[in-house]
Amino acid sequence: MGKYMFQARYTSEGAKGVMAAGGTARRDAVAKAVASVGGKLDAFYFAFGGVDAFVIAELPDDVSAAAMSMAVGASGPSSTTTVKLLTPEDMDKAAKVAVTYRPPGSRQRLGYARGARTNPASRA
Repeated sequence: MGKYMFQARYTSEGAKGVMAAGGTARRDAVAKAVASVGGKLDAFYFAFGGVDAFVIAELPDDVSAAAMSMAVGASGPSSTTTVKLLTPEDMDKAAKVAVTYRPPGSRQRLGYARGARTNPASRA
């Protein structure tokens, strides 16, 4: 199971729905939707600014997260941005993976290993 953050933005219709039913009803509806794909709601917060609500959920896989995002988008009163969250331990593992990468517009390949940037051409 992985953690996902959904950033929800309400249309005027969606905002009216929250005003009519209340914030706890919206949280409960999201918890039921998350449970319907085999997940668990970890956190639900309303917010000021460009994002109206932040949802953090534990879901079985990326397919379940995509299904949630598509269902919300298809409903009309809101849209979402989905972010896969990584643990500090996941980042430790990622930092140990060697990557060879050529930046756009560059003819030189750069190697990245264990967080250190290296130039493979200088290893002659």
